[in-house]
Amino acid sequence: MEVKELKNKTEKELCQLLAQNREKYRSLRFSVSAKQLKNVKEIKTIKKLIARILTILRMKEKENNKNVSK
Repeated sequence: MEVKELKNKTEKELCQLLAQNREKYRSLRFSVSAKQLKNVKEIKTIKKLIARILTILRMKEKENNKNVSK
């Protein structure tokens, strides 16, 4: 998912997406430890997506705080 797509989502949608990806990351880690996962690169992409979502959530939070304080 691209950053542009993530920026257009609401905070609620981002939180849901974050929860889904964290659960997916968790299941991938278990798959790796059980040696069932073939594509190990998928873990890296999920981690990056989680980081992007958290970054955008933080940006939106800062924007809200800036608007409230004015």
